[in-house]
Amino acid sequence: RVFEVKGRPAAHPVIVHLADAVQLATWAREVPEAARKLARKFWPAPLTVILKRARGVIDVVTGGQDTVALRVPSHPVALRLLAQFGGGIAAPSANRHGRVSATTAEHVRREFGAAVECVLDGGPSQVGIESTIVDLSGGRPALLRPGWITAAEIEQALGMPLHAPVENAPRAPGTLAAHYAPQTPLKLVEADLLPELAATLVRQGKGVAVLALSEARPLLPGLRWIAAPREAAGYAHALYANLRTLDSARCNAILVEQPPRDAAWAAINDRLTRAAAGSSAPEAT
Repeated sequence: RVFEVKGRPAAHPVIVHLADAVQLATWAREVPEAARKLARKFWPAPLTVILKRARGVIDVVTGGQDTVALRVPSHPVALRLLAQFGGGIAAPSANRHGRVSATTAEHVRREFGAAVECVLDGGPSQVGIESTIVDLSGGRPALLRPGWITAAEIEQALGMPLHAPVENAPRAPGTLAAHYAPQTPLKLVEADLLPELAATLVRQGKGVAVLALSEARPLLPGLRWIAAPREAAGYAHALYANLRTLDSARCNAILVEQPPRDAAWAAINDRLTRAAAGSSAPEAT
């Protein structure tokens, strides 16, 4: 039913959410010391580990792979739900597949309408972007998806470096080249080129929505402008809500000012790059 409602490919695995790290042994047939280190250091937290799946873990959860993605979330409502249930809950983000993630209950209601019978409202998302995913199923730990827990923090906890995914790395949620995309074409633009491109599109009669790092906006008609927080944590927390707001403006293009490229912004840049790939980027002619 989850795959049907989301329009999610059957081969795309989902993360199993657990109440505590003790349940790892129920879902994974091997729990390496690296997984125990990360669990002790971070859980509950937005960190997902991929391990060899235990017998009895069904293919629909793993996308038919021999691995399973596991996480202990930090939200108190999620933890209470998991504790009351007593087992793992396999679930993806509450949005149509490939589209902008939901960070409030209202986003979910608007996205799915009557297709979802119940929405449990735990308030706005605490972090705003998806969990970091680390593959511990092979010989070397690998970062499959950056998140708010950084690669440097994970390496420090492990006492060893993270590696890039190998060619046959497990498929993981949110790692498709095109993902997190609004329906409106989105383009990442360097700060110094943003006003010129916006003006060109407006002169062509196109409605333009902008996510910028500055309050200073060009005086152009039909321009929707959101000034995002200039620090990474605030930007990440507001990112999907801002993209949904701009997407609902019914413009012809969304222009996003390129955020800083340093390590603190790695997860944000990852999401924006995939969002741009998931939409047909606007061109000024």
